[in-house]
Amino acid sequence: MTNRGPEDRDRAPRIHVTDKRGQPKAPAEHETPVEPASPHAENDAKLAEERLDQLLRLKADFENYRKRVIREQTELVDHASLRIVEQLLPVLDDLDRALGAAKEHQQFEAIVKGIEIVQKKLHEVLVEEGLERVGAEGTFDPHEHEAVSTAPGPVSEPTVLEVVRPGYKLKGKTIRPALVHVSVPEATSPPGGE
Repeated sequence: MTNRGPEDRDRAPRIHVTDKRGQPKAPAEHETPVEPASPHAENDAKLAEERLDQLLRLKADFENYRKRVIREQTELVDHASLRIVEQLLPVLDDLDRALGAAKEHQQFEAIVKGIEIVQKKLHEVLVEEGLERVGAEGTFDPHEHEAVSTAPGPVSEPTVLEVVRPGYKLKGKTIRPALVHVSVPEATSPPGGE
């Protein structure tokens, strides 16, 4: 070590800078030398990146597949329910007619009660499956009603007069429109029927 005088202490040490661009950098004393990357390391990094990309795509494809299978299974169950409910609707209509006819004759009171019990149970089962009656009163809706006849009347828009056969929805989707008689404004053409 050299002794510096008071003048040398105030002066900053000189740093020599040499442009070594393009020349290999010599490792400093406290640094461990870094060996140049081998061509295999670069290929390995690219391969790892490709494999990660493939894995992420495979994961996304599997998620899409899983969602599609769940959706298809749900649609299959809904379709099966729809077929059963559609086959039971005429039975429900027949029970309604039988109950109406039996109520006209007082001597068949026990039969009326039996039919009412069967009708109530069948209706409860269908409601649990998501069945509901189409609202038939009020304004004519071509998505929920089917006009079997029309008559001009003092109305501002087509209006349901009478329900011939009830309509039904299954889980919010109309599966059978209600057959109705419709009153239409006198100046318009009928929505269907006659």
